[in-house]
Amino acid sequence: MSEGTWQVGEDEAGARLDRAVAARLDLPRNQIQEWIRAGHLTVDGVAQPKAGHLLRAGECIAWKPPERGESRVVAEDGELRLLFLDDDLIVIDKPAGLTVHPGAGQSTGTLVHRLLGRFPEIAGVGGPGRPGIVHRLDKGTSGVMVIARTVGAYRALTADFASRRVEKRYLAIVHGAPKSLRGVIEAPIGRHASERKRMTVRTDGRPATTRYRTVASASGLALVELELLTGRTHQIRVHLKHIRHPIVGDATYGEARHRELASAPARTVRTFPRPALHSWRLAFAHPCSHAPLRFEAPLAADMLELWQSLAGAPPALPPDQA
Repeated sequence: MSEGTWQVGEDEAGARLDRAVAARLDLPRNQIQEWIRAGHLTVDGVAQPKAGHLLRAGECIAWKPPERGESRVVAEDGELRLLFLDDDLIVIDKPAGLTVHPGAGQSTGTLVHRLLGRFPEIAGVGGPGRPGIVHRLDKGTSGVMVIARTVGAYRALTADFASRRVEKRYLAIVHGAPKSLRGVIEAPIGRHASERKRMTVRTDGRPATTRYRTVASASGLALVELELLTGRTHQIRVHLKHIRHPIVGDATYGEARHRELASAPARTVRTFPRPALHSWRLAFAHPCSHAPLRFEAPLAADMLELWQSLAGAPPALPPDQA
């Protein structure tokens, strides 16, 4: 069986996830439950949902059956920028360009391979293809990520992310500057009708809320801090496109707005190689001690260089401001 996706219809809302998928694929329910536990089935891009999750209209269910004889990911050497380490957690600053876990088209050279090279004990934590992974960043996004080192930490953190108890803040360089220095974007997000790998704002989509604050502006661009109050796939990128301030370098959701800039900034912006999006801060309770934790990653070097080329100076990022 090959991988696939399915968008929940109005008449399917309220059904249990495991039962609905088992019926749709004509497979035993216990097999679907195993897929869920192993991370082979997601709801709106979130792995390890509860088998008893009640479906809601507009949700996107995706599955990738395990390959027959699927083997463990082989450990590889590679740089890890550690921000924090204890017996339960690994917190890193992920560089842009590094894929988080193996998938279609990439079976080596991911963050998971590097983690296993340094922390082999996480091999049995979570799904076989994504050990320790409790959330993810897109390949082109840099910044803070937390990885579970134990099964107990994995369960606690996945529950916290699913229940929105984790504070997630990002920095993005966008085209133009929002009229209001602070604001909230509330626009439902769902799968694009014809381009299934893209998300879009649609009335029948899942509720999505992003809070933003403009940190600085220069040369027709703005540096914006964003807080995710929900966790939809590509939420920040879709919401910024929706308010007509797409992220610089975003080939999927961006626009050719560099034509509106002066010639020198336009050249710099046009050649920026990835979405200028950085996971700046994560705050959550320690999964075992329950002590409050907060981690911040300095603005990625390429984004800092881009901003300095436009503004002539690095941006001021007061750590205690929301």
